[in-house]
Amino acid sequence: MHRKQPVIIITGTPGVGKTSHCERLAESTGLKQLSINKVVKERGCHAGWDEEYKSLIVDDDKLLDSLEDEVPLGGYILDWHACDLFPQSWIDLVVVLRTDSTKLYDRLKARDYPERKLQENLDSEIMEVLLEEAREGFDPRIVVELRSDAAEDIEGNVERIEQWIETWRKENHAKDED
Repeated sequence: MHRKQPVIIITGTPGVGKTSHCERLAESTGLKQLSINKVVKERGCHAGWDEEYKSLIVDDDKLLDSLEDEVPLGGYILDWHACDLFPQSWIDLVVVLRTDSTKLYDRLKARDYPERKLQENLDSEIMEVLLEEAREGFDPRIVVELRSDAAEDIEGNVERIEQWIETWRKENHAKDED
């Protein structure tokens, strides 16, 4: 199936600025922001609550089933801390946001993350776990790593992704005319 609009995942460790990026991109491009955390809650795509981590336990199958009739059609920016769950055929660009671990610590502490959850997320960022998952799960040509340490980074990153979207639209519109 040929999409008229791209599907982009903005991913990264919690606290790197995914939602800020997604909101600005949705506003400037007309693509729909889809917070996967909200989908999990609102559509019941979970298997209960994890008391230790203070979060829902995501049911991957339920989540994919709830998205399969809309996301593959295109026009979405997916906002989530993971990407390897999604089929390659659904995704046109994977943006992995990274941030300085000291800044990340402060952001997660401000969110009152339980200590173990905070430490696991810091370790994940330091060890580049999500970047590696993206590179292993998708064609490396569609995986982009961007820094997200300060507000200026968000602006520059959004501009860069907007340019990518514009190019994608031109290239795919040309295919429609063939």
